[in-house]
Amino acid sequence: MTMNKYEVVYIIDPAVEDEARKALINRFNELITGNGGSVDKVEEWGKRRLAYAIDYKTEGYYVLVNFQAEADLPKELERNLQISDSVIRYQVIKQIERKVGIKPRAVRPAPVAPAAEAPAAAEAPVETPAAE
Repeated sequence: MTMNKYEVVYIIDPAVEDEARKALINRFNELITGNGGSVDKVEEWGKRRLAYAIDYKTEGYYVLVNFQAEADLPKELERNLQISDSVIRYQVIKQIERKVGIKPRAVRPAPVAPAAEAPAAAEAPVETPAAE
């Protein structure tokens, strides 16, 4: 099977302490690597305001993880995110690589406009020897 590229964004309850939050992030990353996937990048966006209140909470700690995995791993990851009490919301997205069937056009060089001739008066003045 081929490895697909995915990204997951999840929001952690802001009441969770720093050490517990780091342990939770590591737990989800180890879940990915333990099931044959690889974590490409983890971005902690930090505490941000939610668009709408969720369970009377108006803020959350956002985390973005880009990873590669087999097709069955996202379902297991979603199951673990859902049963975690500290995770408010999550979303796993498969990244699609688009293949373009259209060949790019050749770039034509831009036409060069002929330079306008400058009038003779604009040339540098010639010095004449001064009379003594």
